[in-house]
Amino acid sequence: MVFSDLFFIFAFIPAFVSLYLLASFIDRKFNIAGNTPYNRTKNWVLVMFSLLFYAWGEPVYVLLMLFSVLVNYIAGRIIDRSDRRRRTALTLGLVCNIAILGIFKYLGFFASILSDIGINVAQPTLALPIGISFYTFQSISYLVDVYRRESPAQRRYADLLLYISMFPQLIAGPIVRYDTVAAEINNRSASAGDIADGVFRFFVGLGKKVIIANQLSEVSDQFLVAGLADLSTTGAWVGIMAFSLQIYFDFSGYSDMAIGIGRCLGFHFKENFNHPYCCDSITDFWRRWHISLGSFFRDYVYIPMGGNRNHQAWNILVVWFLTGMWHGASWNFILWGLYFGIIVMIEKYTLLRIIHRIPSPLLHLYSLLLIVTGWGMFYFEDFAQMTMFFRSYIGMGTAFTDFASQTAITDKFWLFLFALVLCMPVRNLIANTSARLLQNHTTLHNGAVLAGRTALSLIILVFSVALLVGATNNAFLYTRF
Repeated sequence: MVFSDLFFIFAFIPAFVSLYLLASFIDRKFNIAGNTPYNRTKNWVLVMFSLLFYAWGEPVYVLLMLFSVLVNYIAGRIIDRSDRRRRTALTLGLVCNIAILGIFKYLGFFASILSDIGINVAQPTLALPIGISFYTFQSISYLVDVYRRESPAQRRYADLLLYISMFPQLIAGPIVRYDTVAAEINNRSASAGDIADGVFRFFVGLGKKVIIANQLSEVSDQFLVAGLADLSTTGAWVGIMAFSLQIYFDFSGYSDMAIGIGRCLGFHFKENFNHPYCCDSITDFWRRWHISLGSFFRDYVYIPMGGNRNHQAWNILVVWFLTGMWHGASWNFILWGLYFGIIVMIEKYTLLRIIHRIPSPLLHLYSLLLIVTGWGMFYFEDFAQMTMFFRSYIGMGTAFTDFASQTAITDKFWLFLFALVLCMPVRNLIANTSARLLQNHTTLHNGAVLAGRTALSLIILVFSVALLVGATNNAFLYTRF
């Protein structure tokens, strides 16, 4: 099940909201009687619907998640209670998490490597559990935060299960650190403003996914899949530009929906994107793109290895090798990760020292060219196909242009223009402008914001439902990572 699914919007969410409101009513009765906040009934409803959400596509892997949470629960309790066994419990917990991820995501990859070098091993046929990379990293962050005494260990298995399995961010992030939501698991509330903001944020994400990303995917598939054999140079650029915009609106749209649902429930997830295509360097791009993954590697790998103090270049390459591996068990992802790692490392010793002397348009052009080239490596897992693409990309294809690419540019011109405009901080500009113009009219400003958000949400919903009826291409790209 995915957020941009008619069943999720019109069946799952109404059922969940109904039971969650009933649970809230029950919890309020307990809160009146006691002195401590009580969210247990709401938490059970959230856990049960989260497990249902995950089991909808692959029920058997719910057992794997339950086992993973149990291991982390036991390890966390030992780390929190014992001084002598803290390191051992942390080590065993991390090994177990990494082993689960390695077996299901990388075992087949390593088996194929051994076969390629002449060592015959059986090729495993394990399906990749959806979201395993996301919830495994959340489990690791929980254990490390408890070990560092930055967060207390969770005393109830059900509450740790809620953190790991919470359906808003379960299958495609953002990677929610335990210390971000630890206090809100049992002590949270959602005001009318929170719910209004959360609902609007959800519809913004829905529009990004269905109205923009899904339409761009048709363009990228036309050139990078169906038309790869006869790809012209113009076709290569149209296709990879479409994919570059598609993956941004697809992933940031999911993050918007996850953050929005979380906000409605009283959870405050951190931002995962900050207009990454407005960057002025590759280093800046990766501060803005998939922020939760970047901060995870920074805090749990880069800094513990020595960060900027010792062996900085080596630390950067290790982090980017792991970043590539995290995205998939394929050589193209490793190549993609090292590609950006090398650029980031070079920038630290060159560009970033003189960046204030270079005109901004040149910096943007430089950054976007390298980013789009990187997406070419990211897209093709088959190196023969990647070679065919890059030959056309650099002008060595069958032709410079063709009728298909010219038609795509004219037919999809407004789609591309709309997507490019929305890559910029348009919402911030509108919000700041309206606040400035109506700064002395608070009531009028609040009414205008509410009316504008309501109208835009309804428009997005109507268009999205119309596009989703009979749609076949609706999966989120990052659910496979």
